[in-house]
Amino acid sequence: MLSSIFWQHPLVETAGYFSVVVLCLFVSMIIFEIVTKYKNWEEIKKGNVAVALATGGKILGVCNIFRYSIEKHTSLLEMLGWGLFGFSLLIFAYILFEFLTPKFKVDEEIAADNRSVGFISCTISVGLSFVIGASIS
Repeated sequence: MLSSIFWQHPLVETAGYFSVVVLCLFVSMIIFEIVTKYKNWEEIKKGNVAVALATGGKILGVCNIFRYSIEKHTSLLEMLGWGLFGFSLLIFAYILFEFLTPKFKVDEEIAADNRSVGFISCTISVGLSFVIGASIS
């Protein structure tokens, strides 16, 4: 009984959600590193603002999706499942963005520090994270 009270304490729940989301964010950044043709952190280290914008948008998007998932679910497992589903939709949106811009290659433009493409990528990630998050049931 005492252990169940401990796990239901708001500080413990917050630390648990935080830990799981940070781990998911870390994994999502690895997956985005695989999906993109450039190396995110190497480009950011070189000062590539377009990559920083695109990566920042992905980070904010993933965190926003998990924020909605935490808000709408009472168990850690449900939150994790819906958050990962939302993240999958965000990756699909990124691939779709590349596909729907036949005039140029999004990854190549971002790697070349085209800040307008980086900004649009950021905006798409953040904007769609609100739509994805709101639709999580």
